[in-house]
Amino acid sequence: MDTPAAADTRPCAHCGRPVPQRAAAGRPFRYCRDNDGACQRASRNTRMRHRNAPGLAGQVARTWEMVDRLDQTVATLTEALHAELSPVGVERQLAQVRAEAAAQVADAQTERDTARAEAEDAAARVAAATLRAEQAQTERDAALARAAAADTAAAQAGQAERDAHAAADTARRAAHAAEALRVQAERDRDTARREIDVLRAEHAAQQRQIAEVLRARDAALADAERAARQAADASAHAERSLTDAQTARTETAAARQEAARAVEAATTATTVATRARADAEAARTEAAAAHAAAQAARAQATQATAERDRVAAELTGVRHAAADAQEQLTRLRVRLEAVEAERDSAQHRVTQLSAQVSDLAAALAALGAARQSVAGPPADT
Repeated sequence: MDTPAAADTRPCAHCGRPVPQRAAAGRPFRYCRDNDGACQRASRNTRMRHRNAPGLAGQVARTWEMVDRLDQTVATLTEALHAELSPVGVERQLAQVRAEAAAQVADAQTERDTARAEAEDAAARVAAATLRAEQAQTERDAALARAAAADTAAAQAGQAERDAHAAADTARRAAHAAEALRVQAERDRDTARREIDVLRAEHAAQQRQIAEVLRARDAALADAERAARQAADASAHAERSLTDAQTARTETAAARQEAARAVEAATTATTVATRARADAEAARTEAAAAHAAAQAARAQATQATAERDRVAAELTGVRHAAADAQEQLTRLRVRLEAVEAERDSAQHRVTQLSAQVSDLAAALAALGAARQSVAGPPADT
C-alpha cells in the first residue's frame, strides 16, 4: 500500500519534503508547490551565491542554473503541449479544424450550388433570350415581308393611279372628241336643214311650175287646135317637169334620211359624250380611290418600316441581354472554379494540420519517454 504512495511523491530539491506528483505523464515537480515557489526561489538564490565560486562548486551551480532555466522552458513547453497536444486538446483542435473545414466546405458547396443555380438561371435566361431573339428575327422577317408587300402594294397603287390618270386623260380626250363630233353633227344637221329648206323651196317652185304647166295644159287643151304644137311641147315639157319633180321628191326623201341619220349621229355623239363624261367621272373617282389606296399603302409602308425598326431595336436589346447573360454565366463559372479551388485548398490544409498534429503527438510521446528516462538532479550540499 505504501509503494503507490511513494511513487506519487518526490522529495523537494531544496527542503526535502515530499512533493505530490501528477498521475499522468510529464516532467515531475522538483520543488514544493504549496509555498508560492519559496523553495524554488531559495534554491535559485543559493545557486546564484555559488555561481561565481571557483572550482567545481561554481561549475555545478552554473550547470544547475542552466538546468533550472531549461526546466522552466520545458515546463512552459510541457504546459503548452499538454494544453495543445493532449488528447483533449488535439481532439479540440481537430474538431475546430474539422468544423472550420466543414464550414468552408459547406460555404464552398453553398457557393457552388448558388453559382450552379445562377448558372442554370443564366442558361435559362440565355435560352429565353435566344428564343426571344428567334421570335424577334421571325417578327422582323414578317415585318420585312409586310413592308415588301406594302411596297409592292404601293407600287401597284401608284401604277393604278397612273393608269387611272391615263384612263382619265383618255376619257377626257374621248369626251373632247365626242364634243367635237357633237359639234360637227350639229353643224351637219344645220347644213342638212339648210339644204332641206333649199330643196323645199325648189320643190315649191317646181310645184308652182307644175301648177302653171297644168294651167297651161288646160289652156292648151281648150285651144288644142291653135296650139297643138305648143301643147305637144308643153306636154313634153310637163313630162320632163314631172320627171324632175319625181327626182326632186327622191332627193328630198334622201335628204330627209340623211338629216335623220345626222340627227341620229348627233344623238349618238351626245350619248357618247355623256358616256365619256361618266367614264371620265368614274376614272376621276377611280383615280381618287387609287390615290387614297396609294396614301394608305404609303402609310402602311411607313408603319411597316417603323415596325421593322422597332423589331431591329428589340433584337439588338435581346442580343445585348444575351451577351450580358453569357458574361454573367462566365463570371459564375469563374466563381465556381474559385470556390472549388478554395474547397480543395481547405481540404489540403486539413490534411496538413492532421499530419502536423500527428507529428506533434509523436514528438510529445518521444519527449515524455525521454523525460521518464532522465534521472533526478542531485541534492544541494
